[in-house]
Amino acid sequence: MDEVVIRTEGLTKVYPNGVRAVDGLDLEICRGEIFGMLGPNGAGKTTTVGMLTTRVIPTGGKAFVGGVDVVEHPTAAKQVIGVVPQTNTLDRSLDVWENLYFHGRFFSMSAQEAKTEATRLLEQFRLADRAKEQVASLSGGMAQRLMVARAIMHRPAMLFLDEPTAGLDPQSRLALWEILSELHGGGQTIMMNTHYMEEADRLCDRVAIIDRGHLLALGSPAELKRTVGADTVVTVSANGDLDALAAALMDDLTGAQRVDRLDGSVTVAMRGANVLPTIVNAVERRGFDITDLSVAEPSLETVFINLTGKDLRE
Repeated sequence: MDEVVIRTEGLTKVYPNGVRAVDGLDLEICRGEIFGMLGPNGAGKTTTVGMLTTRVIPTGGKAFVGGVDVVEHPTAAKQVIGVVPQTNTLDRSLDVWENLYFHGRFFSMSAQEAKTEATRLLEQFRLADRAKEQVASLSGGMAQRLMVARAIMHRPAMLFLDEPTAGLDPQSRLALWEILSELHGGGQTIMMNTHYMEEADRLCDRVAIIDRGHLLALGSPAELKRTVGADTVVTVSANGDLDALAAALMDDLTGAQRVDRLDGSVTVAMRGANVLPTIVNAVERRGFDITDLSVAEPSLETVFINLTGKDLRE
């Protein structure tokens, strides 16, 4: 995975209302990797994918996909990319098989080649028994699998996924993860936006965390988790003023790297031995009654919160 196939240089997008969605973004993505972008709502993820896939015109910088300048040569760029957007864009006038067949024909595949590939992809994506059904009858997970199959129908060098498992039930999400892993194993280059930390951790070779159009961190999931500087993350639920508890623990725990008040609990990222008894003793000394405890290793969520903050975004 040494060959760079997606590159941005100072990529910038400012919308007419003055919102700077992407601000001087520099990225390099290598052939054969799954590259993930994490960020809060409004971070610039979807705009970045829009610019790389020719749907959004940059206001500054450069973007290259497969060596093609996507602004100067958008038609050539479209030949080497496959795109799965957030919304369902399947053709409801066609059945499941026809959605693949006509996509292939649109990209200059011969009739026989398109027939063969459409049938093969339906088998690969566990949709062969639905070939002649109307797409309106598909579940959300099936429709998403069909959109991924359609996106790779013309054998693109790069596949772009924008929140590919948003709104899917756990079983459908796992099924799509399995398919994406198969594509990755076959050498497919994939760039994906996601809100799911587990998804990025499980699938991605490297992850970029962006916020307000800026790149905050970049590395493999393991590398990013090491930046937390803690061995253990303990989540404490207790009765009483949790903001006061968080402040007290930050003062009392010498090994605490970070203490956050999140979702009705207090999370402590800490380094050292005997972490759990140390935290329990500190909580009880402050007069709080513990209702629940959980212990985990640092996660991408820990990194994400550290970098982007804990405030809710619309």
